[in-house]
Amino acid sequence: MSIRRESGRHFVQAEAEVPGTAEEVWDAIATGPGVTSWFVPTDMRADGTIVSEFGPGMESVALLTEWDPPRRFVAESDGFDPNGPSLETEWCVEARPGGGCVVRVVHSLPTETDEWDRQLESVEAGWPDYFRLLVLYLRHFPGRYASTSQFMAVTPKPAAEVWDRLTAKLPFSGALAYVATCQRILLAPAMVVHLFAMPMGKQTVVCLRTYDFGDTPAVQPDWQQWLQAIANGS
Repeated sequence: MSIRRESGRHFVQAEAEVPGTAEEVWDAIATGPGVTSWFVPTDMRADGTIVSEFGPGMESVALLTEWDPPRRFVAESDGFDPNGPSLETEWCVEARPGGGCVVRVVHSLPTETDEWDRQLESVEAGWPDYFRLLVLYLRHFPGRYASTSQFMAVTPKPAAEVWDRLTAKLPFSGALAYVATCQRILLAPAMVVHLFAMPMGKQTVVCLRTYDFGDTPAVQPDWQQWLQAIANGS
């Protein structure tokens, strides 16, 4: 991870090779239903407003400033400080001659200082996991949209302790698409499940996201109550 500095801007970028045509990939990154199917619940409105729901009280709002389908779009949102510079996010899709595409996202701030570099690096660090979900979506569920649910719980207990308890009682079955420390991505016949525990200050945040591609979304139990009970040590 590294901050790049150029022309009075500090920026980071992340990219991934994904299956699909440019049009299929564009639908996945530049429409509300497409983005919701691998990222977080997102509404891309006719007036250019983009609203992404990362969890209770964690809403991100951006405004489209450039739009060039199926190649590129740019959106601008509030930065990391109410009195600081705005954050610009650029998405690009590059079709590969042999098939598939490269997706690239660039986040940049107009600044000459390193005041927000840590926040930029944190944003960059999150993209590899989401790109794994994007690849799974385009490979296994192209042209379909998910009914997406997300649940979060907070606990003062260590992440490793919560994770061990969580995975011991995990009620999902499916192939392990990705596994890392305190993180799993499961691939089921009509669903992708993303589960992780992440230290945040003196607390641990536990998150469960389900992307249900079934024709009729499955009736789910009260996952919020279940997740909070796990986080509390029940």
